[in-house]
Amino acid sequence: MDQTALFKMSYGLYVVSAEADGQRAGCVINTATQVTALPPRLMVAVHKDNVTTGVIQRAGAFTVTAIDMTADMPYIGNFGFRTSANFDKFEKYGCEISAVGSPYSPEHVCALFACKVVDTVDVGTHLLFIGDVVDAQRLSDEEPLTYSYYHSTLKGKTPPKASSYQA
Repeated sequence: MDQTALFKMSYGLYVVSAEADGQRAGCVINTATQVTALPPRLMVAVHKDNVTTGVIQRAGAFTVTAIDMTADMPYIGNFGFRTSANFDKFEKYGCEISAVGSPYSPEHVCALFACKVVDTVDVGTHLLFIGDVVDAQRLSDEEPLTYSYYHSTLKGKTPPKASSYQA
């Protein structure tokens, strides 16, 4: 099997975040998808070992922001290559609170989706959180950053906890 065929799947880059029990967490993901229109529902895949996973489970809610083309590698690294266990990812880029109580950074994002968790599916290394969208906003007219652009132009790497990681 040629697993590089999976690189032809179209992805974006997103930050998924949540807050519970005074702990806020967020991480970069490349798997966020609208799954229904009525009701509007999204699905995100988050690695089980991410701090963000536990915070989403405790909060029962999450917010997804679509990273836009103005984002640079320091921004992506801030949310994607550090742990929320001992680092405040929101300090450098600002923090606002979504309609579901999740923190999010308003910088370098073109859209926001605040969701209440309605189901969780265990798919092995990741949990799929399915959420009803209770708020959606266009935050800028910038184009969303694609995973292809991240790899080809920004020369970004795929971390081991990404759903598209290949050793």
